[in-house]
Amino acid sequence: MMRVYFKRDEPVRFYGVALPAVRRIARDVWVAHRDWDVRAGIEFCDALIRRRELEAKCVGVLVLARHRRTFPRSLFVTVRGWLGDGHCASWAAVDLVAPSLITPLLARAPLLLRPLAGWTRARSVWVRRAAAVSLIPLARRGRALDESYRLAAALFEDDHDLIHKATGWLLREAGKTDMPRLERFLRSRGPRIPRTALRYAIERFPERRRKRLLEETRP
Repeated sequence: MMRVYFKRDEPVRFYGVALPAVRRIARDVWVAHRDWDVRAGIEFCDALIRRRELEAKCVGVLVLARHRRTFPRSLFVTVRGWLGDGHCASWAAVDLVAPSLITPLLARAPLLLRPLAGWTRARSVWVRRAAAVSLIPLARRGRALDESYRLAAALFEDDHDLIHKATGWLLREAGKTDMPRLERFLRSRGPRIPRTALRYAIERFPERRRKRLLEETRP
């Protein structure tokens, strides 16, 4: 049943465990192993994220995320490897890994925003999607807005639907704290913006303004 939410090219397998139960399992693992340091958490996540079943990946990520305050910068490269090697080959895996593991690293070490921008040119669609999704929690709070807009613009030429959706999602969240800036950005980019990304980006605009933007930015 869960398979209907994924595209054919997403090699996702399931145990059939609901997300609340997965979160309880992760919490129980954390409670049973409070003596683990962040290195043990990374090793545990590395073992589970290589499993084909989505629930196993989720448990690994959720347990490792408990160590977010002590993440080493080297985890940035490790996560990039998990994404690029196909261990997070679904939108669901990416959308958990990005805010749980990458965003805390960006928040603590803003210098990592520069190499993150390079992910937009990656061959892997999962790396490219992670680049956008990782910035969403920051953009939602009015942080890293310059980087968010630059990264979104870099992804406008991408031809993958999952990237269009992630880009629009990022722009929508960036607009929460400064909607006029978002509108100026959309008008200035106009026809370059994929229509799916644009529709996501303007979801919170009043209906009349949404229609006007859709018309004025039409290719």
